Amino acid sequence: DGIRDAQESRGLGDVYKRQEVIKTIDIKNKKTLINFFASWCSPCKIEHPLFFEIRKKYPELYLLGFNHKDPTSDAKKYLEDDGNPYNFVGVDSDGLIALEFGVFGLPETYLINEDGKIIYKFMGPITMDILKNEIEPLL
Repeated sequence: DGIRDAQESRGLGDVYKRQEVIKTIDIKNKKTLINFFASWCSPCKIEHPLFFEIRKKYPELYLLGFNHKDPTSDAKKYLEDDGNPYNFVGVDSDGLIALEFGVFGLPETYLINEDGKIIYKFMGPITMDILKNEIEPLL
């Protein structure tokens, strides 16, 4: 299903402590917002706080973050310091998952419908205007 080598990080203390693979069943029949990010990505840091607002406003929306080509220690520190808004964090250390999605640069965000189809893609940092005008109407 293109999602592999993912690690669970539901709580800040659990970031990268347990190996767990997300399966299609985990996101089946759910709208899912997928965000590719990295600790070294300045635009990712700009949009990061917005994902907490999305999680609060849309608790039924599954937030899936993919840490892209980032050393585990750096990614862990980033999520511990800035907080983890994601329901699940996948590790894309070799960039193959991003390649399957067609990611050109970071950050990139995808909205997946309940049938597993990509219904929206945004390249660059999400802003409040993009959230209100482009993403929210699809939720």
